[in-house]
Amino acid sequence: MSEVVISEIIIYPVKPSSKGLVAFASCTFNNQLSLNSIAIYSRPSGDGFRLVYPSKQLLNGKEISTFYPINKVTGDQIHKSVINKLSELIDKYGEGRK
Repeated sequence: MSEVVISEIIIYPVKPSSKGLVAFASCTFNNQLSLNSIAIYSRPSGDGFRLVYPSKQLLNGKEISTFYPINKVTGDQIHKSVINKLSELIDKYGEGRK
């Protein structure tokens, strides 16, 4: 199996909310596939961040995942890359400035 290459990551900061949402991310994989609307939340404990992948709510109210990593290695790779990019922005602009 070939490794997924994350060729581009764009972070879209949002005004932090009481629910912990701090930004959205878009990733391009292998210069061929774009995934948008990955939500980045701060952890309730204040220790780090978590990613929430896009989902869709059906008419019957059921929510289904529309995109998610199939294995832990890929999930960890995406998480690490996105959080590193977010950390770069925080370091560059500071936590309070957007």
